Amino acid sequence: MAFPLSSSITLSFTPSTPKRHFLSTHFAFRFSQARSQENARPFQLKVQCKASKEAFVKDKSQCRNIPTSFNLSTLINGTMKLENVIAVILILAEITSPLPLAGWDFWSISPANAVLYSPETKLPRTGEFALRRAIPANANMKAIQDSLEDISYLLRIPQRKPYGTMEGNVKKALKIAVDGKDSILASIPADLREKGSTLYSSLVEGKGGLEALLKSIKDQDPDRVSVGLASSLDTVAELELLQAPGLSFLLPEQYLKYPRLTGRAIVELTIEKGDGSSFSPEAGGELRKTATIQVVLDGYSAPLTTGNFAKLVTDGAYDGTKLSCINQAIISENDTGKNGYSVPLEIMPSGQFEPLYKTTLSVQDGELPVLPLSVYGAVAMAHSEVSEEYSSPYQFFFYLYDKRNSGLGGISFEEGQFSVFGYITAGREILPQIKTGDIIKSAKLVEGRDRLVLPSER
Repeated sequence: MAFPLSSSITLSFTPSTPKRHFLSTHFAFRFSQARSQENARPFQLKVQCKASKEAFVKDKSQCRNIPTSFNLSTLINGTMKLENVIAVILILAEITSPLPLAGWDFWSISPANAVLYSPETKLPRTGEFALRRAIPANANMKAIQDSLEDISYLLRIPQRKPYGTMEGNVKKALKIAVDGKDSILASIPADLREKGSTLYSSLVEGKGGLEALLKSIKDQDPDRVSVGLASSLDTVAELELLQAPGLSFLLPEQYLKYPRLTGRAIVELTIEKGDGSSFSPEAGGELRKTATIQVVLDGYSAPLTTGNFAKLVTDGAYDGTKLSCINQAIISENDTGKNGYSVPLEIMPSGQFEPLYKTTLSVQDGELPVLPLSVYGAVAMAHSEVSEEYSSPYQFFFYLYDKRNSGLGGISFEEGQFSVFGYITAGREILPQIKTGDIIKSAKLVEGRDRLVLPSER
């Protein structure tokens, strides 16, 4: 970045932990870039310490101005970058300030502020990622999953990737898998254990398993690491699903009157253009009159919401339903003419083992849901027209997450306010092509009908 010929910048560093007194340090400096070495003007830096509470600092002599002058041309030849300037300021402040930077309690930021303002908030960014995290599985499998998912964040580092840390993560996962083999397989129902044993062997020794992933990391091949990691995590998810044949909690008695989904299900929605036009062709294909969206419903985290939606699908309630595009969502029309249930708002917080009902989450207080809205292609129910403590009996929407319209942590401003119950896992690419007036030609429950429990089947 090139600076103008004359500029000034003021920086202020003030820790913000409540109920504690801190000193704030202010940096003010001006610089000008001369056209020649001989005419170069000096770079002026002033470091000033200022007490946030006068009574806190007894010796006011400690707070003083520290003038420092050096020639700009000795720092840079030509263009000065902002990060270099800031680095110099911080180094000088560390050396000269009576308030050492090491003493500033930057790490005492509350978890809530960390969630809101950290650009590295580890929220799932794909439906597959979120669905994998939502499976209530064996503790050993979750430890393996967490270790591997950390690698996906490390792979985002654009320059020198920390292959040593990645290698440590895979070795940790391998050790857990080998040492915990009996526990992992014992958590699978007897009739599925043979399949589980095959998946376990594939996870440890298979072509797309942990040992192969470890070799890719040692070879420092980021593309192979990415492919191998995805393969290993897919196998982890398959094993975890075998360990979770039903709900891991008991529903409150008053909610047994609603339909419920006791696991996963898949719905396929066929969309057609309302104006008779076509969808863009798939790779190498032709224009399409219809396009298909596949949605995975997560009954583990939202059994009532998914149960109501799955029942509506089996009743044909969404066949012929019109869609509308509003803000960052594609929403279905409100009245389908079918009898749906006004299910209470249902959100499972991260770290909990059962959903909360009629209660939203406070992201400001560090609360995040197991099924986040901040994912492109998240599927959620609209609020009831009567009360926001309930979801609409029929109306749902596809959320078109856009980081540019989210908080600094990449979290949607609506996070924790709606009952998210699934994600699009196939067909996300057609969402930008859907316009107001397009129609759900048909909706079918293609998998999971055996997990749908209706009130009459109690």
